[in-house]
Amino acid sequence: MTTNPSEKQSRFDPEPMPRRDFLGLAALGSMAAAFILSIFGMLKLPKAAVSASPAKKFSVALPDTLVEGEPFVPPGRNVAVFRDGEGVFAISTICTHLGCIVKAGTTGFECPCHGSGFEKDGTVRKGPAPKPLPWLKVSKSGSTYTVDEETTVKTGTKI
Repeated sequence: MTTNPSEKQSRFDPEPMPRRDFLGLAALGSMAAAFILSIFGMLKLPKAAVSASPAKKFSVALPDTLVEGEPFVPPGRNVAVFRDGEGVFAISTICTHLGCIVKAGTTGFECPCHGSGFEKDGTVRKGPAPKPLPWLKVSKSGSTYTVDEETTVKTGTKI
């Protein structure tokens, strides 16, 4: 747009904004937006984004159809509960190598992560697992059994 020198600018016409002023205002706006967004992020910190883990002590009722020597894995638990002629016992299904969850098979337990194999009593059949699967404390309360995932017992302890 060319301006005619004979035309006078009105005093109400805005003055053009210099580029340096515009860039300064843009930087100030970006800083304010970043500050406000960081405040929203900090407000979320006191509230944990992780769900609570289940209790380490839980009750389980063994199904009547459970065959002796076969594992029963309660839903949502990392424990295999067994019943045999001598009693009831529980074994952790967390691999002693790197903490993967082992899967029950016909001959015992297999670790899907690194190939460790365990017998049905938790002893190591093949490595790299350094130790057997721990046996867990089991107590009887009426017709159900209480398993304590935090308390290990000597291998072979049955109730």
